[in-house]
Amino acid sequence: MSYQQYLQNLVAGKMKSENGITLTSLIAYIIGMILIIGIMSVLTTNFYKNVNNINMEIIPSTEFTKFSSHFSSEINKYNIKVLECKETSTQNYIVFDNGIQYTYIPENKSIYQNKIKICRGVESCVFTNIIENGKDVIKIKMKIGEKEYNNSYILNK
Repeated sequence: MSYQQYLQNLVAGKMKSENGITLTSLIAYIIGMILIIGIMSVLTTNFYKNVNNINMEIIPSTEFTKFSSHFSSEINKYNIKVLECKETSTQNYIVFDNGIQYTYIPENKSIYQNKIKICRGVESCVFTNIIENGKDVIKIKMKIGEKEYNNSYILNK
């Protein structure tokens, strides 16, 4: 094929040009990417909504376990003493000689270890420090949701 025939075929549209990406394939790529981004955004939105729903639910046994693990680790320290155990109209608290304080605040239904919230959804909580058989005993009466918990802890000496 001569150069002149090549130009005639090109002008007449008989020859195909296959240089680079065509407009049709470009549109197909763009539509595909938009679909993928849309699907990912829907999945991400649903995931975060479900995570927020899980965080809002209060499970009494879980909340009591969180409190109990913190409180037990404090009670099991050697030679720890209770400095003050008091109930007022705005809060109920117990203070140990190492500076750790557990406070129940009825206004927001939470228990704090110093200033860190460790338990939420608590309807009532009463700390009592008594001496039984010559041993320091801390009694805790707590209500979370409809479930009531009564525990006694003996201080290590």
